[in-house]
Amino acid sequence: MMSHEPHPGAGAERGIMVVVVGPSGAGKDTLMNLAARHFDRREDVHFARRVITRDGDAGGEEHLAVSDAGFASMEQAGAFAVWWEAHGLKYAIPAEVSVALSKGHIVVANGSRSALHRFQAAFPRLKVINVTARPEVLASRLEARGRETHEDIMARLARGPLTVRGDYDVVELDNSDSLEEAERKMIDILDGFLKEIV
Repeated sequence: MMSHEPHPGAGAERGIMVVVVGPSGAGKDTLMNLAARHFDRREDVHFARRVITRDGDAGGEEHLAVSDAGFASMEQAGAFAVWWEAHGLKYAIPAEVSVALSKGHIVVANGSRSALHRFQAAFPRLKVINVTARPEVLASRLEARGRETHEDIMARLARGPLTVRGDYDVVELDNSDSLEEAERKMIDILDGFLKEIV
C-alpha cells in the first residue's frame, strides 16, 4: 500500500511553497499560467509540474502523465514531496522542488484544499492562494464548459464553502471580474511573498 506521508527530505527549506487552490471554474489554472509567463525570467520563482494519472493530451495544465503502476513505482522510490487522490486520479508534486526551496526560492504548485494538511506536513513555509469567484460566476463558467447540467452544477456549488478550512496562511483572490484584474492580484501576491524571503 502506498503511503501519504510527505517526502522525508522535505522540511529544511528556506524558500516558500505556494499552493494555489480553488473550486472548478474559479480560473486558477489560467491565473497560474499568466503568472508563470510574468515570472518566466526570474530564477527564484518556479512553477511545479505535477505528476498525474491522467492522459497527457487530456487538456488543462501541462503535467507528467503516468499510469497507476508508474505512479506507485515513483512514490515507492521517493520521487514525490507530497501526493494525494481526488476525483479518481492521483496527483503529486515532485520531490525535486526541495532543491529550489533550499535555495530560498518560491515554488508555486497547483494543489487541492483537501490535501493542504499534507502540504503543511511536507513544507514548513507554506502559503495558500485560494482562488474563488462569486457563485453565479462559477456557475456560468461551469455551464459554458458543457460537462454538467445546470442542476448538477448548482448542487456541486451548494455542497461546500469556497473558503479554506484549517489553520493555514491563506490569501484570498477573487476572480469574479476581469481576468486582467485577477492577474494583477496574483502577481502582486507572489511579489509580496518574494519580499518575505529576500
